[in-house]
Amino acid sequence: MRSDPWKWKGCGRKLALTSVLALSSSLCMGKVYLTQEAALKSAFPPPIQVERRTLFLSEEQASAVEREAGSKITGRVFSYYVGSEQSGIRGYAYFDTHPVRTLPETVMVLLASDGAIRRVEILSFSEPEDYFPREAWLGQFAGRSLDADLAIRRGIRNLSGASLTAESITAACRRILALHRLAMGSK
Repeated sequence: MRSDPWKWKGCGRKLALTSVLALSSSLCMGKVYLTQEAALKSAFPPPIQVERRTLFLSEEQASAVEREAGSKITGRVFSYYVGSEQSGIRGYAYFDTHPVRTLPETVMVLLASDGAIRRVEILSFSEPEDYFPREAWLGQFAGRSLDADLAIRRGIRNLSGASLTAESITAACRRILALHRLAMGSK
């Protein structure tokens, strides 16, 4: 018994299209290492209280942040988190989502009460794992402030084979530190 070839003609295309869509959506999702909520709990464990604040930038302020950071910012409204307890402010957490090569990553930059970087954590990373930075590399940001040494091949080592990752994380730290200066200056 022969089947009618025209009866099944569209099934192969539908299956191929379904396979391509499933594969592409899984590639674009990336890997989530930590949720924002979990990152904040890690940064500010109890009894530290966390308060969300919002910074609204004028065009002039946005331009000033871009000049100081040396990179573009997206938008003019930014949220950040303040961790405090009875003895005072323990630190600040900022989140930045940006493209690395062509796909996004999200980082949390945790600042000490004096505004210096305490640590940088990657929450999600959509590029291939080969471009993912090691914890030791991220550790070089601790204690850094916004100055000329917060740059690749100055105070920050490059990542061999993942220079775009290194550049994007360094740029994110510079943007966050410039935004933080503005936020603290406007209080």
